[in-house]
Amino acid sequence: MRVLVAEDHVVLADWIAEGLRDAGLAVDVVNDGAAALTQAGLTAYDVIVLDRDLPGLHGDQVCRKLAGGSARILMLTAAAGLDDRVDGLELGADDYHGKPFAFRELVARVRALGRRAPSAPQIVRRGDLTVDRARHRASRGIHTLSLTRKEFAILELLLAADGRVVSAEEMLEHAWDANLDPFSNIVSVAVARLRRKLGEPPLIETVVGKGYRL
Repeated sequence: MRVLVAEDHVVLADWIAEGLRDAGLAVDVVNDGAAALTQAGLTAYDVIVLDRDLPGLHGDQVCRKLAGGSARILMLTAAAGLDDRVDGLELGADDYHGKPFAFRELVARVRALGRRAPSAPQIVRRGDLTVDRARHRASRGIHTLSLTRKEFAILELLLAADGRVVSAEEMLEHAWDANLDPFSNIVSVAVARLRRKLGEPPLIETVVGKGYRL
């Protein structure tokens, strides 16, 4: 899952991002409203964690412009009264969470928002392969697969593509954050490890010059 954190307090933004990365999510960070809009236009995010009181372009304006898009919006703010929550939801936010917050709850809310898309059911099956997106579990036949977070993210993306070829660039956008060197061979290495763990007969096909498909 790819997440954008838009928060003007740099230390808090980095803390949120680090915690979400520890939970297995790919996270980018911006510190003002204009940058949030720009970044959201460049990358297909699953969830945007949006501080309401951003400098420059206010978080309310950012929310209005991004509402209705493919990314789910979690508005995060110190103003967490009933009227504030109602206002935030009416702006188009999908969820509204107050500060301070318990980090486990924030992670749970982000994951829940990421599962809302109707095209991404909680449990996906292809032949003898079963993937439980909510619990981050995968199995083939009777065997449980021990996958890293990145391997699981790649498998999710291949399943969602439903036979379409997925490029290495698309995998980078889905499973890694913007700090990764785009010329790294990390995608091919991760796919090779995932292919081995999935076992025989092979499930992942390499389409030379284009990418991979399940």
